[in-house]
Amino acid sequence: MNIPETENQYIEFKTEQVSARDLAEEIVAFANSEGGEIWLGVQDDRRIAGLSRSYEEDVMNIGRTAVIPPINLSYQEYTFGEQRVARLIVPKGVDRPYYTSRNRYYIRVGSTKRIASREELIRLFQASGLFHYDLIELETASEKDLNYSEIADYFTRYQIDFTEENESEKRRLIQASDITGRQARPTVGGLLIFGIAPERHLPQAGIAFAHFKGREINADLLDKKNFGGNLPRQVDNALAALKANLPIASTLQGTKRIESAHYSDKVFRELLVNACVHRNYSITGSQIRIFLFQDRIEFISPGRLPNTVSVEKLIVGTSYIRNPLLVRFMENLGYMDKLGRGLPMVYREAKKMNRLIEFIDEGEEFRVILGLS
Repeated sequence: MNIPETENQYIEFKTEQVSARDLAEEIVAFANSEGGEIWLGVQDDRRIAGLSRSYEEDVMNIGRTAVIPPINLSYQEYTFGEQRVARLIVPKGVDRPYYTSRNRYYIRVGSTKRIASREELIRLFQASGLFHYDLIELETASEKDLNYSEIADYFTRYQIDFTEENESEKRRLIQASDITGRQARPTVGGLLIFGIAPERHLPQAGIAFAHFKGREINADLLDKKNFGGNLPRQVDNALAALKANLPIASTLQGTKRIESAHYSDKVFRELLVNACVHRNYSITGSQIRIFLFQDRIEFISPGRLPNTVSVEKLIVGTSYIRNPLLVRFMENLGYMDKLGRGLPMVYREAKKMNRLIEFIDEGEEFRVILGLS
């Protein structure tokens, strides 16, 4: 085992003089990010300072009492010449967000730690399932931003004639359904499903579609569109654009050209709905992107998978609900079910056709790559 070359997002060097408080902050930062290693007895420039004794008990005690919730750490010691150093392994926390006993939340950014911003805290709490962004009220929006015709159609499914109700009962119904909140303002979920133009208040809400001539993102553009409006409209319009741009796949058998089957509409529809419903709407400045290349389609949704969900779990049907209100509305509107069957279905369809299928969780995005040949 060699000492890492330099400090980075996953590596931190600390000497023996590090305080328990500083060490707790570093542990919290790694646990709230992607995990990492703290090398004790090593200076910032990688020179070995050494340890005068074992700090295993001290470190484990910090993980149990100075980090909330407690976290299990791994402690290993190595000898370089006559100098002893320790490698403290901090896992990516499964119980995020973590904070110190001084009630401070830290994250790792590059080779340093810093206190999490409001937006970063929101994402951490969303990932833990303790907070749902789609349920908050939008201060900039009002009931005038809602499409009452579509709300009436929605309630018709429950044998409620919304148009015949008085104003007081209408307000009670939309608040009881979480379309609006206690302050009578639209919730994020309510606006995304029933809003006249949700993008006015949520500019990150939308789907960007691009069709590239080749196999790389720097290839010439054949088509480019942006879809706004409520989520059902976004899904329907993006599906129509995708189908209109899909080339007819074919192969030669002798002198005959045989057309190859494309994926069924339900595959594309599932991936579009999944991107819209499970994206992280607290991430601003980034829309859902659908990229059609010569050999594949990429569905890119802002936001990583929540704490306990992995790509492997998705394939076998483990579902996750970042936005329970959106899931409820889209399920009631017939766009999805919440049984976790969607992505496994997509995976099976791709494998059945011997096509590439990849689920990638990286950075602040979740990406599905679907091969076309």
